[in-house]
Amino acid sequence: MSLPFNIAIDGHSSCGKSTIAKAVASKYGMRYIDTGAMYRAITLYCMRNDIITNKEVDLSMLISKLDKITIDFAFNAATKQSETILNGENVEQIIRGFEVSDNVSIVAQIQQVREKLIASQQEIGRQGNVVMDGRDIGTKVFPDAKLKLFVTASAEIRAQRRYDELQIKGEKVTFEDVLGNLTLRDDHDTNREINPLVQAKDAILIDNSELSIQKQNALIDDLITTKLSE
Repeated sequence: MSLPFNIAIDGHSSCGKSTIAKAVASKYGMRYIDTGAMYRAITLYCMRNDIITNKEVDLSMLISKLDKITIDFAFNAATKQSETILNGENVEQIIRGFEVSDNVSIVAQIQQVREKLIASQQEIGRQGNVVMDGRDIGTKVFPDAKLKLFVTASAEIRAQRRYDELQIKGEKVTFEDVLGNLTLRDDHDTNREINPLVQAKDAILIDNSELSIQKQNALIDDLITTKLSE
């Protein structure tokens, strides 16, 4: 089953947007696009090419290199997950590390970066049957999406979830580091001049601080069913 419309999922970092989007994509046969991975990939490129140092971006160098950055997604049949490809290299695991997380908000604020990626995301969206998550999907990328969700949770709960994920990966980081990084990213996302994180007027708010994944999925299924009947 596919859906005759796109779904836009916005919200704060580490609130489970990708978990929701993957579940929806799997159930309804939709194409899933993780826009956060796209910003992470560019951040990794900057880190590898000395474009970002001590959280300072060499803007002129980045702009000169943007046309040389290609980002694609490949489906992994073994894991049944979409993985991020940066200039031909699978970087899915690398971009999920703490160091990239610690720098991505800085890169994501840059107008030229957002313009490049939003144009790419909108082109994907024109194909239809897409579920996309990020920070400005319902407001800038898919302003006409029939179903828009805005997902959030308390900072402490989001930090604990992220900390647990990093511990499983073996990264040496403290909970305080993760909470501090997440709080800083929230500040950057909501206060940046270019396309700040805001809830679209027609987006449905989901606070999953106390929601199980099962209850959350049931809630979203109900919302999709309602949209299909309209």
